[in-house]
Amino acid sequence: MVSRVLVAMDGSEVAETALEYALDAFPAASITVLTVVGEPSAMFGEATAIALSEHPEESMAEYAAPVVERAREIAADHDAEIDLQIGSGHPARVILDVADDYDTVVVGSHGGSLTDRLFVGNVAEKVVRRSPVPVTVVR
Repeated sequence: MVSRVLVAMDGSEVAETALEYALDAFPAASITVLTVVGEPSAMFGEATAIALSEHPEESMAEYAAPVVERAREIAADHDAEIDLQIGSGHPARVILDVADDYDTVVVGSHGGSLTDRLFVGNVAEKVVRRSPVPVTVVR
């Protein structure tokens, strides 16, 4: 029986579909939505802004706010409660670091940005290959 589910959300439509799937497929489970901010990039954008902030935790919450709010809306539409967690760093690595605490992980097949689509499923593929628990990939 699945009692703890981790759902990775990145703000894409497919991630929203992953959360909806988890809420429908595991109605009795405790569901945690994890969003990851501050991934290092060649342009030093989000990661640098968070690292240089006087209050990194507040900066992370600010960057994650749109995803967190959407997750809350989806949960409310399903009359469900969810836990929310914000991570910082490389998405696949952050997901894999906490996956052991759950019975299963649910991820979208790819993210929403053009870069993510060029490397379709890069995060999902890494999570599937390395996860210590079963993974469901939602399209």
